[in-house]
Amino acid sequence: MSIRDLLVDTFVHIPPAHALVDLTAEDATRVPAAGLHTIGAIVGHMEFWQAWLLDRCEGHATPMVSKAAEGWPEVPARDWVHLLGRYEGGLARATALGEDADRLDQRIAPAIEFAPLANYTVRDVLTHIAQHNSHHLGQIILLRQLMGRWPPPQGSWTW
Repeated sequence: MSIRDLLVDTFVHIPPAHALVDLTAEDATRVPAAGLHTIGAIVGHMEFWQAWLLDRCEGHATPMVSKAAEGWPEVPARDWVHLLGRYEGGLARATALGEDADRLDQRIAPAIEFAPLANYTVRDVLTHIAQHNSHHLGQIILLRQLMGRWPPPQGSWTW
């Protein structure tokens, strides 16, 4: 299985493009029930960590946030399309990195300052991104179901 299969063309889970298709800014910022994140907040969170991890793969020593809440940026409706573009651009960036076989087993330098991730290679980071995104895309599908916006008009897997 390739990195692209894990990130974009997955057959194990719904591909990200299918989970996010046809969502309006109103959908993305709607709170379907008290205490739940919006779809926009979840995509903002995925994009935040995806970009941070990819930057680390490129040697940018951006420090880890000090509180979990810092990895959950606010996403106003007016920013939805831009956020979606950044998230999809990050997937393209990660996929391109995954196609560079010479880089996959290189350790992240400088190392990530969090013990469980301190020995990560580029391959580990890309797998981490795929797993993190998969987890949150499942939440997005559930939120879409709660809002009556699943499956998308063009259809998708429904089980």
